[in-house]
Amino acid sequence: MDERLPAHLEISGLIRAVNAAGGFATVLAKGERDAGTILVICCENGANARIYERMPQLDGTRKWTLVKAQDTEKPYEFSEYCDRRKRQDDDLWILELDVVNGERFIGLSFTES
Repeated sequence: MDERLPAHLEISGLIRAVNAAGGFATVLAKGERDAGTILVICCENGANARIYERMPQLDGTRKWTLVKAQDTEKPYEFSEYCDRRKRQDDDLWILELDVVNGERFIGLSFTES
């Protein structure tokens, strides 16, 4: 059985941690309270946005994986990706972390993907 933290508690913890570090975090889409999937958008001052999602691994764990990076030449593709994922999954949470090296809050360093 998966003993993961309920989504709303994880979201709340991420928001508090980012705010305490001097950044800004906001919920862009609210999903299922306990078992919703979470997409995390990391950016700095609204730029260089990257989307991370937990992906199932062969060993049964779920690792944060970079699924989309913003292309400055085609910025609309980024928002279209978010919109498409939300249509695919009504239980999806989308959380934006606007802080330097936002990946550290999900256990990654900026150089990992």
